Amino acid sequence: MPRIACLLLCVSFLARNAQAQEEPDSADVASVDAIITALYDVISGPAGPRDWDRLRSLTTPSCRLTPTGRDSTGAAAHRTWTIDEYITAVSQYFDSNPFYEVEVARKEERFGNVVHAFSTYVSYRSLDDDAPFQRGINSIQVLFTRGRWWIHSVAWQPERPDLPIPEAYLPEDGNR
Repeated sequence: MPRIACLLLCVSFLARNAQAQEEPDSADVASVDAIITALYDVISGPAGPRDWDRLRSLTTPSCRLTPTGRDSTGAAAHRTWTIDEYITAVSQYFDSNPFYEVEVARKEERFGNVVHAFSTYVSYRSLDDDAPFQRGINSIQVLFTRGRWWIHSVAWQPERPDLPIPEAYLPEDGNR
Protein backbone atom coordinates (compact mmCIF):
# COMPACT_ATOMS: atom_id res chain seq x y z
CA MET A 1 0.00 0.00 0.00
CA PRO A 2 2.75 2.57 0.76
CA ARG A 3 4.18 2.04 -2.74
CA ILE A 4 0.82 2.80 -4.34
CA ALA A 5 0.38 5.92 -2.21
CA CYS A 6 3.88 7.10 -3.16
CA LEU A 7 3.20 6.43 -6.83
CA LEU A 8 -0.10 8.36 -6.71
CA LEU A 9 1.60 11.26 -4.95
CA CYS A 10 4.35 11.37 -7.61
CA VAL A 11 1.85 11.22 -10.48
CA SER A 12 -0.22 13.96 -8.85
CA PHE A 13 2.86 16.16 -8.43
CA LEU A 14 3.94 15.65 -12.06
CA ALA A 15 0.44 16.36 -13.37
CA ARG A 16 0.22 19.56 -11.31
CA ASN A 17 3.67 20.63 -12.54
CA ALA A 18 2.70 19.97 -16.15
CA GLN A 19 -0.53 21.97 -15.76
CA ALA A 20 1.37 24.91 -14.26
CA GLN A 21 3.61 25.12 -17.33
CA GLU A 22 2.42 27.79 -19.75
CA GLU A 23 1.36 26.63 -23.22
CA PRO A 24 3.96 27.78 -25.78
CA ASP A 25 3.47 29.29 -29.19
CA SER A 26 4.33 26.28 -31.37
CA ALA A 27 6.58 28.48 -33.56
CA ASP A 28 8.68 29.38 -30.48
CA VAL A 29 9.55 25.76 -29.73
CA ALA A 30 9.75 24.26 -33.22
CA SER A 31 13.56 24.36 -33.48
CA VAL A 32 16.68 25.24 -31.54
CA ASP A 33 16.97 28.46 -33.52
CA ALA A 34 13.34 29.38 -32.83
CA ILE A 35 13.54 28.83 -29.08
CA ILE A 36 16.81 30.76 -28.69
CA THR A 37 15.38 33.60 -30.81
CA ALA A 38 12.27 33.60 -28.59
CA LEU A 39 14.45 33.73 -25.46
CA TYR A 40 16.22 36.86 -26.70
CA ASP A 41 12.90 38.35 -27.76
CA VAL A 42 11.36 37.87 -24.30
CA ILE A 43 14.08 39.71 -22.40
CA SER A 44 14.54 42.49 -24.97
CA GLY A 45 12.42 45.59 -25.30
CA PRO A 46 11.67 49.12 -24.20
CA ALA A 47 11.23 49.95 -20.53
CA GLY A 48 8.18 48.09 -19.29
CA PRO A 49 7.03 44.62 -18.32
CA ARG A 50 8.16 41.56 -20.23
CA ASP A 51 6.02 38.61 -21.28
CA TRP A 52 6.98 36.35 -18.39
CA ASP A 53 4.36 33.75 -19.30
CA ARG A 54 6.11 33.37 -22.65
CA LEU A 55 9.43 32.86 -20.87
CA ARG A 56 7.86 30.19 -18.66
CA SER A 57 6.48 28.47 -21.77
CA LEU A 58 10.00 28.16 -23.21
CA THR A 59 11.61 26.54 -20.18
CA THR A 60 11.51 23.24 -18.36
CA PRO A 61 9.99 23.42 -14.86
CA SER A 62 13.48 22.80 -13.44
CA CYS A 63 15.22 25.41 -15.62
CA ARG A 64 17.97 27.42 -13.93
CA LEU A 65 19.45 30.78 -14.93
CA THR A 66 22.98 31.49 -13.73
CA PRO A 67 24.73 34.83 -14.14
CA THR A 68 28.45 34.79 -13.49
CA GLY A 69 30.81 37.60 -12.62
CA ARG A 70 32.89 38.81 -9.72
CA ASP A 71 32.04 39.48 -6.11
CA SER A 72 33.08 42.59 -4.15
CA THR A 73 36.55 41.12 -3.58
CA GLY A 74 37.08 40.43 -7.29
CA ALA A 75 36.74 36.66 -6.92
CA ALA A 76 34.73 34.65 -9.46
CA ALA A 77 31.12 34.39 -8.35
CA HIS A 78 27.73 33.25 -9.57
CA ARG A 79 24.14 32.98 -8.43
CA THR A 80 21.51 30.56 -9.64
CA TRP A 81 17.84 31.40 -10.07
CA THR A 82 14.69 29.50 -10.90
CA ILE A 83 12.60 31.21 -13.57
CA ASP A 84 10.41 32.87 -10.93
CA GLU A 85 13.45 34.01 -8.93
CA TYR A 86 14.92 35.52 -12.11
CA ILE A 87 11.66 37.32 -12.85
CA THR A 88 11.60 38.75 -9.33
CA ALA A 89 15.25 39.81 -9.59
CA VAL A 90 15.00 41.62 -12.94
CA SER A 91 11.41 42.86 -13.26
CA GLN A 92 11.97 46.19 -11.55
CA TYR A 93 15.02 46.89 -13.72
CA PHE A 94 13.20 46.01 -16.96
CA ASP A 95 10.12 48.00 -15.88
CA SER A 96 12.29 51.15 -15.65
CA ASN A 97 14.99 50.56 -18.28
CA PRO A 98 15.07 49.67 -21.95
CA PHE A 99 17.24 46.62 -22.57
CA TYR A 100 17.96 44.87 -25.84
CA GLU A 101 20.10 41.76 -26.08
CA VAL A 102 20.99 40.66 -29.60
CA GLU A 103 22.61 37.38 -30.57
CA VAL A 104 25.53 38.03 -32.94
CA ALA A 105 27.08 34.55 -33.19
CA ARG A 106 26.36 30.98 -32.11
CA LYS A 107 28.30 27.73 -31.85
CA GLU A 108 26.16 24.63 -31.33
CA GLU A 109 26.91 21.07 -30.42
CA ARG A 110 24.25 18.38 -30.51
CA PHE A 111 23.98 14.81 -29.38
CA GLY A 112 20.56 13.24 -29.81
CA ASN A 113 18.00 15.38 -28.02
CA VAL A 114 20.53 17.58 -26.21
CA VAL A 115 21.96 20.80 -27.66
CA HIS A 116 24.53 23.09 -26.13
CA ALA A 117 24.77 26.56 -27.66
CA PHE A 118 27.42 29.17 -26.94
CA SER A 119 25.45 32.25 -27.95
CA THR A 120 27.46 35.47 -28.18
CA TYR A 121 25.39 38.54 -27.36
CA VAL A 122 25.61 42.31 -27.40
CA SER A 123 23.43 44.49 -25.14
CA TYR A 124 22.01 47.90 -25.97
CA ARG A 125 19.84 50.44 -24.20
CA SER A 126 18.43 51.38 -27.62
CA LEU A 127 18.68 49.60 -30.93
CA ASP A 128 19.78 52.98 -32.34
CA ASP A 129 22.93 52.97 -30.16
CA ASP A 130 26.20 53.01 -32.10
CA ALA A 131 27.86 50.50 -29.79
CA PRO A 132 26.68 47.97 -27.20
CA PHE A 133 27.20 48.72 -23.52
CA GLN A 134 28.01 45.07 -22.90
CA ARG A 135 28.99 41.85 -24.69
CA GLY A 136 29.19 38.30 -23.45
CA ILE A 137 28.30 34.67 -23.99
CA ASN A 138 25.16 32.80 -22.98
CA SER A 139 25.71 29.08 -22.47
CA ILE A 140 22.30 27.63 -23.29
CA GLN A 141 21.26 24.01 -22.83
CA VAL A 142 18.26 23.01 -24.94
CA LEU A 143 16.41 19.67 -24.78
CA PHE A 144 13.97 17.99 -27.16
CA THR A 145 11.27 16.08 -25.34
CA ARG A 146 7.49 15.67 -25.47
CA GLY A 147 7.50 16.76 -29.11
CA ARG A 148 9.14 20.16 -28.65
CA TRP A 149 12.30 22.05 -27.67
CA TRP A 150 12.82 23.36 -24.11
CA ILE A 151 15.41 25.65 -22.59
CA HIS A 152 16.79 23.76 -19.62
CA SER A 153 19.47 26.17 -18.41
CA VAL A 154 21.27 29.37 -19.26
CA ALA A 155 24.55 30.49 -17.70
CA TRP A 156 26.08 33.73 -18.87
CA GLN A 157 29.44 35.44 -18.67
CA PRO A 158 29.80 39.11 -19.55
CA GLU A 159 32.99 40.16 -21.26
CA ARG A 160 35.51 42.16 -19.21
CA PRO A 161 38.74 43.93 -20.20
CA ASP A 162 40.70 41.03 -18.70
CA LEU A 163 38.33 38.45 -20.24
CA PRO A 164 37.72 39.25 -23.92
CA ILE A 165 35.45 37.03 -25.95
CA PRO A 166 37.61 34.55 -27.90
CA GLU A 167 37.70 35.04 -31.68
CA ALA A 168 36.06 31.63 -32.16
CA TYR A 169 32.85 32.98 -30.60
CA LEU A 170 32.70 36.30 -32.46
CA PRO A 171 30.74 36.87 -35.67
CA GLU A 172 32.57 35.82 -38.81
CA ASP A 173 31.46 38.97 -40.64
CA GLY A 174 33.40 41.24 -38.31
CA ASN A 175 30.33 42.88 -36.69
CA ARG A 176 31.21 42.92 -33.05
